[in-house]
Amino acid sequence: MIQNERLFLLKKGECNEKGAYVLYWMQQSQRSRYNHALEYALGEANRRSLPLLVLFVVSRDYLGAGRRHYRFLLEGIEQLEVDLADRGIGFLLKIGDPPGIVAEFAADAALVVFDTGYTRLQRSWRKAAAAGSFCAPVMEVESDLVVPVRTASGKEEYSAATIRRKITPLLFRFMQPLKRQSAKIDSTALAGRADGLDSKAAEELLRFSQPEVEPVSWIHGGSVEAHRRLDAFITSGTLERFHEERNDPSKEGLSCMSPYLHYGQISALEIALRASEHPGPGCEAFLEELIIRRELAFNFVFYNRFYDSFEALPRWAREDLEAHEGDKREVLYDDAQLEEAKTHDPYWNAAQRELTHKGKMHGYMRMYWGKKILEWSASPREAFERALRLNDRYSLDGRDPNGYTGVAWCFGKHDRPWASRPVFGKIRYMNDRGLERKFDIASYVKQVQKSCE
Repeated sequence: MIQNERLFLLKKGECNEKGAYVLYWMQQSQRSRYNHALEYALGEANRRSLPLLVLFVVSRDYLGAGRRHYRFLLEGIEQLEVDLADRGIGFLLKIGDPPGIVAEFAADAALVVFDTGYTRLQRSWRKAAAAGSFCAPVMEVESDLVVPVRTASGKEEYSAATIRRKITPLLFRFMQPLKRQSAKIDSTALAGRADGLDSKAAEELLRFSQPEVEPVSWIHGGSVEAHRRLDAFITSGTLERFHEERNDPSKEGLSCMSPYLHYGQISALEIALRASEHPGPGCEAFLEELIIRRELAFNFVFYNRFYDSFEALPRWAREDLEAHEGDKREVLYDDAQLEEAKTHDPYWNAAQRELTHKGKMHGYMRMYWGKKILEWSASPREAFERALRLNDRYSLDGRDPNGYTGVAWCFGKHDRPWASRPVFGKIRYMNDRGLERKFDIASYVKQVQKSCE
């Protein structure tokens, strides 16, 4: 079922009667399962008795992404091509400027379909690509959120509490399975004649042009691996214990879905439906993060044009941090000391090493990590930029609404004023004693050391 709220007409255009195919430019939703944009495009192709061509364009230096990120993406693309071929759908991989390449293939399309992008760059791509599609109408179909971003709210929300009140009544309508269709016309030969790349050739072409952030070996991209990890999360009992263990960095209590969601290699809707088959406190806590908290992050990026800068913070937080900018810091670290995890704090160092070596960081430690960067930087603006730069450079799910929101939260976004203290002002404070009191934090440090050997 594809709800009307998922459909957004970008350009009315005129029906291109000479169109040889329906074109789906896949960018955000990099999967064949539970992809509303793909199913909409396929349905329109079948209705017109035309083949469907799926186009994916790899942009060089996407928001500073490194080899680590491109390897994960291309591992997913390799699996995606197989999945689409099994359904008789042609897939074409290109490297270059997305709007220009999309416009080139749109010239021969009867209809062009985009999936929804949320960041500034993604949205500018879609605007330019739609403008370059001179004849064919252009439809955007949203598939990466359970409740579409515009439907959930028409404005930036203040907190999880405010967006929860809007999303919860809508879940019954949008938590619906999506039926997979069959292609009436096999289009794999059509893609083969368009001179595309395979994922390994693309990686070789990109190999020397990306920052030297080495790929990780503990996790691999692709829908098969995403579903394997989801199955393990559910069947191992981790979902059942999620409400108890999610915030404990010394426990393996997380789903590891974040990188796959970031690249669109698995659907949030499919995850939510699978988790809902196992009701209980763990499921409730998991759905709160998967739906409410995640959609709050996308709401922030979609409606706040300053989402990746200090200006995105609430006025009270900005003014309070700036008022305390001249407060004495007990210690200041330079960029290299932070990046190389050479601080006096073993817990922070472990979190930073986890990020640089594994491309991830436990969610609770990410909060502590960001707070300490604020404490160890000469100004709050410098701290914000450092945290965002490190997260985007090393995290597999960097350059993402969740990442932008996670960094901003450390500086007061989606939070409230607390008791005032030096440097932090009324921003929520965290310290090492809190970690020691709540968790076996020494065990976390040992686990990180072992994983980085």
